[in-house]
Formats: sequence, structure tokens, C-alpha cells
Amino acid sequence: METEDRRLTQRAGFKMSLFVRTIVKKRDGAELDAGEISAFVEGVTRGEIPDEQAAAFLMAICCRGMTTAETAVLTFSMMKSGETWDLSRHGFVADKHSTGGVGDKTTLVLAPLLASVGVKAGMMSGRGLGHTGGTLDKLEAIPGVKTALPKADFDRLLDTVGCALIGQTDSIAPADRRLYALRDVTGTVESIPLITASILSKKLATGANAVVFDVKTGNGAFMSDPRDAKRLGSALVETTRATGRKASGYITAMDRPLGEAVGNANEVEESIRMLGGEGPADLRENTLLLGADLVLAAGLETSAKEARRRLNAALSDGRALEIFAKLIAAQGGDAGVCDDATRLPQPLSRRDVPAPTAGVVARIATREVGLLAIELGCGRARKDDVVDPASGFRVKKKPGDAVEKGEPLLVVELGPTAKPNPTFYARLAGCFTIAPAGTVVESLPFVVGTL
Repeated sequence: METEDRRLTQRAGFKMSLFVRTIVKKRDGAELDAGEISAFVEGVTRGEIPDEQAAAFLMAICCRGMTTAETAVLTFSMMKSGETWDLSRHGFVADKHSTGGVGDKTTLVLAPLLASVGVKAGMMSGRGLGHTGGTLDKLEAIPGVKTALPKADFDRLLDTVGCALIGQTDSIAPADRRLYALRDVTGTVESIPLITASILSKKLATGANAVVFDVKTGNGAFMSDPRDAKRLGSALVETTRATGRKASGYITAMDRPLGEAVGNANEVEESIRMLGGEGPADLRENTLLLGADLVLAAGLETSAKEARRRLNAALSDGRALEIFAKLIAAQGGDAGVCDDATRLPQPLSRRDVPAPTAGVVARIATREVGLLAIELGCGRARKDDVVDPASGFRVKKKPGDAVEKGEPLLVVELGPTAKPNPTFYARLAGCFTIAPAGTVVESLPFVVGTL
């Protein structure tokens, strides 16, 4: 036994030594072959490559990039690191992916909304990444909700509720689970090849028939340049279609937070209001934009106008909210939050961040707002940080809005673990650029482009 342990240790050490050459090769800008990329994924999956080497390799990719061929190999190697699901017995199943933003709670609204109009929605979501919030962290703000569910429960939810919102299972793309966590804490989130491989290794493994992609752009997105967003979105759509699945997508604005709430429990509350027919106009537009594509892909309508009509009706008559309550209950949570939002984790106190001067909001440093939300406890600076679901912001002013001196730009909600430092509120106020009244503000249109 001791001899076998020694042999395994020696083999792992030999692979680590060989992998250094791969790191150096990519660091120097050379193209990797399929064997080198596959060996990396296999080493990560088996735990033979330590975090420091995996992080170095991710940084080399982030700095040097990958060719389309390299990215494809990385994607499929990560997908093959675990099992793939067959959802054919459910008929048509839709999925959606957003590249992430501040205040983006669209998945919480879209999944039950689709189910309420007859489109099954099976979505495997993630946690916060970089300055962006995570759907799982938001869901788990609901008391009792479980997101770590196996495929049997995923199937059960699709059968009984019509939608499922779960976390990545141990069996799906295990290589991505480890790399995803490392990217979050090593400054390698923005790499297009890494984003593409991460997204598609899970989407292709879970077997949806159609995927709609929401690629964010602007100062609060990973792809701040619309040209980079277009490159990423095109890669996602084209690769998905190449597998025989339906795919579509949009480039949407993230130069301001989506909706009003930024956090976890407060974003759930805002989603509940939206499912009940209320809520911010930009969140509604984002949801309808993506949902209409999936209604069309399912063959339930033949025009985007009629698809939107169908979705709007389900928001207005309570069907969508009813499905969300069923989903919460089916995943072990307190469905009573849909009738009484105070059953969600509540802040202990609130504090306004006032405008220092009158004028018009010309710009919001959205990424910095997201980073300050993490600092407050809404996300993780380290892999093992614990999220405070009750903390967050309520954004009261967006670009183009008039503001009076002393009027709140946003409201800070302080949960039980929130301990902002003395400069916190000044830094938050500094995220808002206020121009003189009458200034014409230029901001991104909500839909920047179609994929």
C-alpha cells in the first residue's frame, strides 16, 4: 500500500512537471494542441494539478487568448469531464444564460414565467462571479431552498412544476466547477475563451433543446466593449448551433444596474413583484426579450409580438407567480415569501446615499457598485466567504434621471454581518457622476445588438 501511494505521488509530480511546460508555452503565446488542453482538464478534474498551476494557466490564457480551435477543445474537454444528461422524455426544454451583471435577477423571473405559458425551463445556474451576483446566492436567500439537487430531482421538477433552478452538480463538468471558483479570485473572469468554455461545457452537458444568451456590455459587464460582447456572443451562439440545438441571443446594456435591487433577498423580492405584474420596466423588458425567443423556439407562437403577449398575460393574471411559489416549495423553501416578502431575510437598518449636488445623473460606475456590494457582504471576495442575504442596495437614480441635492442616489440595506468601513458611503456616492441640469446624457440603448 505504501509503495502504491509513493508511485501515485511520483506520477502526479511527473505530470505537474510536464504541465509547467504547457503553462510556459501558452504564456509565450504559442497555440496548444488538443492533447495539451485535454491533459490540463483531466489533471484539474482528478486534482493532480494544484491551484497555483491551474491559476497560472488561466492567467496565461487570459493574457494570451486562445484560437477558436483551442477554445472548442477546451469546451468539449470540460464537458466530457463529467456526465451528460438526456432530457428527451420531457419534450422541448429551454435554457437561458446571462454573462452576468449587477442586479441581474432575470433567471428568477424567466424560468417560472416560461413554465406558466407551457415552455419547460431547465436551468443550471451559478454563484456570484467577480463583481456580478449569482442566481444560486439569490435563490438561497429564500429560507429552506435547496439548489444542490441531483438529476432525479431536476427531472421531478420539470415533470411537476415545469421548471427547475439548480446548481451545478458534482457530475456535470466537474473541471469547470474548480476553474470557475479559481477565476473568481484570480482576476481571470473576463477571458472570452474561458467564459465560452465555462458556459457551454455546462449548457451542452445538460441537454436543453434551445438556449438564449444574454451578453451584457458596458462598464458593469465583463465585456465592457460591445465589440468584445459581439465576439463572445457569436461564439456562444455558433458553437451551440453546431451541436444541433437552437440558439439565439442579444447584447444588452450593463452600464447601469438592472432593476432597482442589488443584493440577494432584495432581488428575490423584486423578482416576486415582477412575477406579480409589477416591478422595474428594464427588468420586464429583459425578461420579455429573452422569453419571447424561447416561446418561438418551442413553436408556441410564430411572432415575437404574440410571444410577448402570451408572456405578459401570465405576468398579469398571477400564473407566473403561482409557478414560482410551487418551485420554491418543491425545492424545499418557504413559498410564503411570495405573499409576504418580510419572510425573506431583512436588513437591520437602512441608510441613504444622498446626491452631493443637483443636476442629472450622467453615469454610474456599475462595476464599482457591484464590487462595493461584495464588500458589504452580498458576494465573495474569497472562495470560502459567507454571503449575507439581507444586505444590498436599492438604486434610486439611473443615467438620465434628474436629481436634487440631498436626494437619495441609492439606499444601502445593512444586514447582520454588514460592517462598511468609514470610506464606504463616500465611495458609493462617487459611483454616480452628476452633470449640470439640462445636460444631454448618452448611454447605451437597452438592446445593443442581436446575435
